[in-house]
Amino acid sequence: MTKNKIRIGTRGSPLALWQSNWIKSRLQSLHAGLKAEIVPIKTSGDKIQDVALAKIGGKGLFVKEIEEALLSGQIDIAVHSMKDVPVKLPAGLNIVAIPSREDPRDALISKNDIKLKDLPRKARIGTGSLRRITQLLNYRPDLEIVPLRGNVETRIKKITSEALDGIVLAVAGLRRMGMEDKISEAIDPGILLPAVGQGAIGVEARQFDADTLELVLELDHEETHIALEAERAFLRALGGGCQVPIGAYATLDGDRLTLKAVVGSLDGKQIFKSEKTGVPRNAQDIGESLGKEMLEQGAGKLLDEIYQ
Repeated sequence: MTKNKIRIGTRGSPLALWQSNWIKSRLQSLHAGLKAEIVPIKTSGDKIQDVALAKIGGKGLFVKEIEEALLSGQIDIAVHSMKDVPVKLPAGLNIVAIPSREDPRDALISKNDIKLKDLPRKARIGTGSLRRITQLLNYRPDLEIVPLRGNVETRIKKITSEALDGIVLAVAGLRRMGMEDKISEAIDPGILLPAVGQGAIGVEARQFDADTLELVLELDHEETHIALEAERAFLRALGGGCQVPIGAYATLDGDRLTLKAVVGSLDGKQIFKSEKTGVPRNAQDIGESLGKEMLEQGAGKLLDEIYQ
């Protein structure tokens, strides 16, 4: 090991710090004597809490300042939730390792543990995600959606403070924060398809920083990396926004990769679902071609209306 110290850049939210500390402990268990320092960085997305993400430029706002610190050499690696990472990375940076993925599903936390299908008519559900809104309204058009921002704990408190019937969060974040007992239902992906990269953590580094790459490459989980390659290629083909009503989820079963995707209108009335299967080595092509097919089927027109 040529390097004995590593600086890990991260957002300062409790979940982001958990993820960075988890990466830190993994690295230290792989490399005896390695000193690792967590460097919290405040991002634009963290500073602006009272406006919907879609209105202020999407989830790239959670990585921009961290990537600037990485490029300028203030930190050696950045740890991100992969669903926050734009599909186009700055020149000179790469996602070099994606450890094994946590459960990618969405979770309903509801009053009295009521399941999604059993919620009362016109139930008030909190979420700030356009992807969740479109699919929830497609499944239950009667629901009233209430905009929601903030970290995991803040959102859970809003069930009481905003008189909500429930909120939707990622299963992965709740598990990592030790709050799995709060989950009323892990929602079937057939009803609510996850976001691109949901449940996966990414380690970003400078492309030519050989000493750092030597330390972190061992963290990569090939199957997860391939699945995310397909999902991110699909998102790229559709225009690349993180904060759009698009879901995609790739799974591997032996030598078969299956990518399922959904694009919907904000009111949930129009929804396009499709899937494509192929061999894992063609992950990127599978994602790209499924994206192009869905654009031609009418998803492109729908996204154009949303982007306007």
